[in-house]
Amino acid sequence: MQPDFLPALERAMAKAGFSRVEKLARLSGGASQETWSLDGERDGHIEPLILRRSPGGLQRESASAVPLATEAIVIETAREAGAAAPRVRMVLKPEDGVGEGYLMDRLPGETIARKILRDAEFADVRPKLARQCGEILARIHRVDIAALKSILPLIDGPTQLRNYRNLYDAYDYPHPVFELAFKWLEPRLAKAKRQTLVHGDFRHGNLLISPSRVEAALDWELTHIGDPLEDIGWICTNSWRFGAADKVVGGFGDLDDLLAGYEAAGGGRVDVEDVRSWIVYGSLKWGVMCMTMYQGFLRDRSVERAAIGRRASETEIDLVNLIIHGKL
Repeated sequence: MQPDFLPALERAMAKAGFSRVEKLARLSGGASQETWSLDGERDGHIEPLILRRSPGGLQRESASAVPLATEAIVIETAREAGAAAPRVRMVLKPEDGVGEGYLMDRLPGETIARKILRDAEFADVRPKLARQCGEILARIHRVDIAALKSILPLIDGPTQLRNYRNLYDAYDYPHPVFELAFKWLEPRLAKAKRQTLVHGDFRHGNLLISPSRVEAALDWELTHIGDPLEDIGWICTNSWRFGAADKVVGGFGDLDDLLAGYEAAGGGRVDVEDVRSWIVYGSLKWGVMCMTMYQGFLRDRSVERAAIGRRASETEIDLVNLIIHGKL
C-alpha cells in the first residue's frame, strides 16, 4: 500500500524537475525520523533518492535534535566543504503537504555494524576505515561556522555534562561509578581549545560504508557547535565497538590511524589524553541514556527498553577501565 503523502510528494518533486516517483518504500533504519527509499525520474534518468521525514510528517519540538530543514543545510554545507555526506536535493516546504523533511541522494553501502565488522566483502576496507573517519571528521570540523551560528545551538563540554548530570539526578538512582566520572570530567571538559561544527552522533552505525570506503556520515540531527573532540571520543566509545573492544575506533580500527588521518586532512594534532576524556564522557553519556531506557521500561514494560537499560552496568565497567586503569 502506498503512503497517503505520495501524491503530494510527486507534486513537490515535479517542481524540482522530477517527472515520476517510483519504488517508494519505508526503510527500517532511523529511530527518530522516517526514512524512505525511492527512485525519481528526471530528464529520462532514474536517480536513487532517500526521503528523510518527520514521523507522520508532523513538526516536533526536541531539546536536542535540530529541525530537519536545519539538518539539511548543515549536511550540504559539510558536503560542499569536502566531507563525506549525501547531496541534499530538496528541502520540503509546509505548502508541499508532505510534512517536514528533505530529499537526498541514495548512496551505496551498508550501515549494519555486524556486517561491516564480520562479512568478507568488507575485509579489505576495514583496515582503512579509521583513517578515513579521521579525514572526514577533520573536514567537518574545518567547516566555516560563521553562517551556521545563527541556526545551530552552542553545546560545549560543560553544558553537555551539566545536562546529563541533571538527567541523572532526576532519576534518584545513584551509581557510584557515574558519580566518579562526573567529578573526573568536570575540569577536563572545561578545557576546550576551539569550537567547530560537530556532527553530534558520529559513530559506527551512522556511517554508510561500502567495500571501498566510508561513503557518507548519516543522521546529523544532533549537530551543533561545540568541541570537536566530542566526535572523536564518541566513535571510540566502547559501546560503539560492537564487541571488538581491542579496536578502539568503531571496532574496526586504531586510534593512531584516526588521529593521523585527522591531522593529515587539516584537523590539527590531537592529544590522546584529551580523547580519553571524551571517551569517558561518551561512556557516561551512554550509561545515563541506558538509565533513561530503564525508566521507560518501568512505564511500558518494553523488552527492548529493558535490554538497553541493563547495559548501564557495562558502561560502569568501561568507566573503571578508562579512569582507574587508563585503558582505552
